Amino acid sequence: MAAIPSLTPENEPAEANALPPAKAFPADTVDGAGDGPAGPVPIAVEKLRHQVDTIISKVDELEVKVNEVAQFYANKKRSKGAKDGKDKKMAVSSCSNLIVCESALNVKDGSSCTKRMQELMRQFGTILRQISQHKWAWPFMEPVDVEGLGLHDYYDIIKKPMDFSTIKNQMEAKDGTGYKNVREIYADVRLVFTNAMTYNDEKNDIHVMAKTLLDKFEEKWLQLLPKVIEEERRQKEEEAQAHENMQIAQEAAVSKMAKDMNNELAVLNSQLDGLRELVVQKCRKMSAEEKRRLGAGLSNLSAEDLSKVLEIIAQNNPSFRATTEEVEIDLDAQSETTLWKLKFFMKGAMELQTKNSPSNADENSKRKKEICDALAKTAKRRSKLLSSA
Repeated sequence: MAAIPSLTPENEPAEANALPPAKAFPADTVDGAGDGPAGPVPIAVEKLRHQVDTIISKVDELEVKVNEVAQFYANKKRSKGAKDGKDKKMAVSSCSNLIVCESALNVKDGSSCTKRMQELMRQFGTILRQISQHKWAWPFMEPVDVEGLGLHDYYDIIKKPMDFSTIKNQMEAKDGTGYKNVREIYADVRLVFTNAMTYNDEKNDIHVMAKTLLDKFEEKWLQLLPKVIEEERRQKEEEAQAHENMQIAQEAAVSKMAKDMNNELAVLNSQLDGLRELVVQKCRKMSAEEKRRLGAGLSNLSAEDLSKVLEIIAQNNPSFRATTEEVEIDLDAQSETTLWKLKFFMKGAMELQTKNSPSNADENSKRKKEICDALAKTAKRRSKLLSSA
């Protein structure tokens, strides 16, 4: 553990305020700036403020991106959990979901699903024409004339009336309200006949006609059904593939965003280093009392932070080497740039240490005593050197 000596053996508490964030670095408020013994230091205040504002703006942009990336992976984790808990229901009876996926992915052959379904609907239309041309189809061609026939209880028994003309209009609709797939048409054609069979007695002619046409219709439907099933299977596979492709595209986009953020952070770090260097260069000369408090504050840092302190000292002093377990540092021998760098670092480290480190009074007291002893030893040696001189 490195011991950081101060000018005196007193181990006073370090300053409570940590290194302020970037927005608190305007040159006219930087600790030590502008009040040197020779008078105000000529600092380009507006230039510094502009640099700080630019950095803050970029940090805000990065924060938004970081939140987007975090949200993406949080949603992905929840989605995976939901998938593990129960099977995902896939809408295979309609092309609508596929069209959404295809639109999102800009798939070149995205209309293939719609075209295939339209072909099946065309073939179904042929079946419908054959049934509607039967000699017994006339009662089902138009909506039931409930008022004209005096069927006052019709709507109490039949909840969804249906007829061939309504089906034909739905099949030809161009405004997006029409049928989306063959099974929807099949269900309505069956409804035409089952409504008639439900409302009319079994011996009634309409009931007999409806049952006969329903049997013929079901026979023809069974011939088309294998194609419908095959198309639904293909739609299911395409939807699954489209969903997978969309996830891959999203992950690629998020990965690129994360990579770009890493590059932007590197640029911001470089800009912040330059800004700190500029601020430090403009700071006034540190007083003896401030050096004493700096030494006391450094003595409260963690072992990891003390290593960083040694790195800061070595930056402006290439000959400095921490070759022993206990290192003695003469703050008087350090440049003003190094002293202010140490002060800024010490403030930030102390605040972070206060927030994150667990409370352990005994260990801290023991460490504090060791550092105080080292400081006292250094101060005593310094006094002897001064008296002998």
